[in-house]
Amino acid sequence: MTTSIQRVRVRVEGVVQGVGFRPFVHRLAHELGLAGFVRNDARGAVIEAEGDPAAIEALLSRLPAEAPPLAEVVVAGTEVVPARGERVFAIAESAAGGPPDAQISPDSATCAACLRELFDPADRRHRYPFINCTDCGPRFTIVRGVPYDRPLTTMAAFTMCARCQSEYDDPADRRFHAQPNACPDCGPRLSEPLERFVAVLQTGGIVAVKGIGGFHLACLAGDERAVAELRARKHREEKPFALMARDVRAASDLVRLGPLEAALLRGRDRPIVLAPRRPGARVAAAVAPRSAELGVMLPYSPLHHLLLADVGEPLVMTSGNVSDEPIAFEDDDALARLRGIADAFLLHDRPIETRTDDSVLRIARGRPLPLRRSRGAVPSVLALPVPPAQHLLACGAELKSTFCVARGRRAWVSHHIGDLQNAETLASFERGIAHFERLFAVAPEVVAHDLHPDYLSTAYALAREGVAHVAVQHHHAHLAACLAEHGETGPAVGAIFDGAGLGSDGTVWGGEILVGDLRTFERAGHLWPVALPGGDRAAREPWRMACSWRLAAGGDPRPLRGVDPERWHAVARIAESGLNSPPTTSVGRLFDAVAALCGLRLEVSYEGQAAMELEAACDGAERGAYPLRTVAGVLDARETIRAIDRDVSRGTATGTIAARFHHALADATAAECAQLAGDRGLDTVVLSGGAFQNRRLLERTAAALEHAGVRVLVPERLPPNDGGVAFGQAAVAAARSALV
Repeated sequence: MTTSIQRVRVRVEGVVQGVGFRPFVHRLAHELGLAGFVRNDARGAVIEAEGDPAAIEALLSRLPAEAPPLAEVVVAGTEVVPARGERVFAIAESAAGGPPDAQISPDSATCAACLRELFDPADRRHRYPFINCTDCGPRFTIVRGVPYDRPLTTMAAFTMCARCQSEYDDPADRRFHAQPNACPDCGPRLSEPLERFVAVLQTGGIVAVKGIGGFHLACLAGDERAVAELRARKHREEKPFALMARDVRAASDLVRLGPLEAALLRGRDRPIVLAPRRPGARVAAAVAPRSAELGVMLPYSPLHHLLLADVGEPLVMTSGNVSDEPIAFEDDDALARLRGIADAFLLHDRPIETRTDDSVLRIARGRPLPLRRSRGAVPSVLALPVPPAQHLLACGAELKSTFCVARGRRAWVSHHIGDLQNAETLASFERGIAHFERLFAVAPEVVAHDLHPDYLSTAYALAREGVAHVAVQHHHAHLAACLAEHGETGPAVGAIFDGAGLGSDGTVWGGEILVGDLRTFERAGHLWPVALPGGDRAAREPWRMACSWRLAAGGDPRPLRGVDPERWHAVARIAESGLNSPPTTSVGRLFDAVAALCGLRLEVSYEGQAAMELEAACDGAERGAYPLRTVAGVLDARETIRAIDRDVSRGTATGTIAARFHHALADATAAECAQLAGDRGLDTVVLSGGAFQNRRLLERTAAALEHAGVRVLVPERLPPNDGGVAFGQAAVAAARSALV
């Protein structure tokens, strides 16, 4: 009996280029006795498979189930085509032409196989700082275009030697079509021997290290003098530095790691993970002043592995910049900008195409909570629940800037750009948008932006000509981002708490209870409004907010200890007059006020510092809560402030006061949202905005809501802070365009 022969053409999309997908298909086809070919093209990959229909069915089911570690396989379509009578299965040349639609893999940490070779004296790549294969290495940061082939990467200038070319051409080899494939004979090289930089570090020096997505500044984590010197030279007064430890065991000497934190550290994206500091950890006090946590990561490039192994102890590994500037990623720029900071420059000759900071996560509610989404996570695709009618660009907010491009259901949120407050960061923002539009074939016809007219992101959006502009209210964007991330369209109740965002009434919002979906929203409640004395200056001087809240609460009029009485009374006068004191409902500024009242922080040197230190100060054993009433949807914290003042005057411990305040805000928020959801016949509450980076506030609010029978949605793939706003803007614009 003759078995029927069938041939099918399979369109595969997702992340399938540069990740070992074609050799995987080749091996699978041979195992199943199939003929045909697989090749890359501008959209992803095409497979034509010919043979027994049962074998073809097995191929289709095993493609996504058994794909290589870095691949994300989406079978976008199959069609039966005429059989050709072929006998072999081949890997064909990439097809040129057509609009680019292939997905780019994020950068991935050095895999176990490459790591073994790196430290094997018998291996030809022993101690080669650029070892990689199809399962690991740089991807997004070296890509210049698609399809993802070597000529369209920053490896184009390095011609493979005969041995590397043989690996690259062999479908059975782990380095088959690994675009960054190289060895000491033909690949990138360090500017100087590594030993020199190890000696600089071990003797207390500071080294600028060129990594995967930019430069780090490194020094010994346990050296008080070196860390203090790095702070002084970098002009970074108190913001915590990240640490790099050789492995999980070394990291666990610095911080307390649960299974989830350890798994995050080991992940192929290798983020910075925030975890509780171990008492007695050998870390300089200046690494993270007044912080109960340390940010730790593991090496993710072979160069990092060599450096950590040779130095023999953890390193500070902080962004290579002067405070508030974008990180350096080009050699000349680094040599110019970091000259006064670094004692030595560890350079190499592989160019970086796109600068990317390290991603940052913490565990909350038993799952990862991103605080910064960048290297290792970008440019993974996020799905929009409502596809836009046209190509979209969303320009995000001002702080923790990201942008988003979208077409169809696919959206690409950028790497962390930074705070759009100087020309260098704005230039990085503009270059990034142009790069994403080119990589993902997005020609924006709709540009979404924040309501705030003074944001540089808004100015950029409005300067784009020949497009439709969509203004999206800041807190609605937060709500929409979380809904869309979870594949939902709403409606839902949203508690959106942050520092500031321009409200639709022209005032400064920041403690909002919304009811809305992707298209529209209603402001159903908010924090009691108080004056913002001095405008933006109040965010840098928390004592101003303590003064304002005391005035609103009718509390103690006396100046706080440490504040000049004349300045205090001057601020009180402008707050009462309303002169340069717009009303605000900001939860971020309420945290500032409480931190100042407790004596924790009168002024800040970085955004969110007072709130972070107030969270860190909380007494974990305290169960009490201050009163915080809700009247007609308004969270009235005036009695809370009076109670805090009374406890401060009695000498109550700061940890007790901090915990009671967190509990008060969480309990009142949960009660109001649960009541509102019930009244509106809704079952879902979204918790987002930068204030919900606070694990204590998030976990207590969510637990109270769930106890009340309400479903809680929290950002999980995007940060709750302004790093998620661009995706929310895109979701809103998409939903609105779908109705046109």
